Amino acid sequence: MFPLLCRWTLLCCAVALGGCRMMSNQQNAQGLSYYQQGNYQQAVSQFTQAVQTDPQNADAIYNLAAAYHQQAKQTNDQNAWLQAERLYNQSLDLSPNNVECYRSLAVLLVETNRSDKALTLVKNWAIRYPTDSAARVELARMYEELGDDQTAATYLSQALQINPNDARALAALGKMREESGDTAQAIANYQRAYQLNPAAPGVAQRLAQLSQGAAPAANVAALPANTAPSLAPTTPGARPTSPPRY
Repeated sequence: MFPLLCRWTLLCCAVALGGCRMMSNQQNAQGLSYYQQGNYQQAVSQFTQAVQTDPQNADAIYNLAAAYHQQAKQTNDQNAWLQAERLYNQSLDLSPNNVECYRSLAVLLVETNRSDKALTLVKNWAIRYPTDSAARVELARMYEELGDDQTAATYLSQALQINPNDARALAALGKMREESGDTAQAIANYQRAYQLNPAAPGVAQRLAQLSQGAAPAANVAALPANTAPSLAPTTPGARPTSPPRY
């Protein structure tokens, strides 16, 4: 009797948890709609409900952080900055290799004049996940923005050693090759990046322009550091995706 009761209790708990996640995802989806409209106050409210419904929903927590982040940039509200940072870290506690969350938190740290902490954050990410190329590509982006192209190229090389099919790394390397005057290699990198990700920002355009002898690109497939964070999807277990920064 007792084992049967335990199984019944576990089943009831599983059903309840599933219901919480479903409701949380619905609230998350509504928050996404407000966020895309630029209504960050309502997005914060909706994402807060999603987190209250399911406190373990890392995507909802990340989205709430992103909404606070945008609200902070609009109003320069110190509390919003603090909430965004706290929630990004909370989301990473639940989902330790959330690529977009690392990127967004690094951007926030740079925006609040803590570039050294942003670099430390991403370097620690790279150490923690030695077989993941994403952290190296992000480090390359950060060092390029700091004007250290040599270190940026080193991290891109490391990223491609880990994952030769990293479209973002290939697009970034193509940009660096183009700016250095190595047009043939740039075209090869861009072509490979395009094959892997036809939607990569700017790559198709640069391929077309290079074939016509256009001037080097300034920001191939690049997003500025203050770009709005891309939100996590509402599908349970799905990881956030976003356009490459390069």
